[in-house]
Amino acid sequence: EDRVEQSPQTLRIQEGDSLSLNCSYTVSRFNRLQWYRQDPGKGPKLLFLLYSVGDEKQEERLRATLLKKGSSLHIEAPKPEDSTTYLCAVETQCSPSTCRLYPNPEAGSLEGCLCCFPSC
Repeated sequence: EDRVEQSPQTLRIQEGDSLSLNCSYTVSRFNRLQWYRQDPGKGPKLLFLLYSVGDEKQEERLRATLLKKGSSLHIEAPKPEDSTTYLCAVETQCSPSTCRLYPNPEAGSLEGCLCCFPSC
């Protein structure tokens, strides 16, 4: 069964420490992985799109890497403005009739979202 999980669910650090968030997935036909940030009262904002194993993208202090069955989002020397909700989502290549969502209501409506390409 296709699944997407993110860890840790919550994280407390001191300013200046580095941190990594992890997203693991098991899907039959992977298309791409997305990392978002969602600030309170706002919609999700796309940070990175990763397509193939080994992909690594960086923007300022944020770096995302795609592994064989997961991805990591690394934040170097976090600042107070980095305190927010981070979400990962996976798109699979499948028919729209087989699309499923795995929402995590504790962390935001997109966390653990699994959707199908091209319907997302």
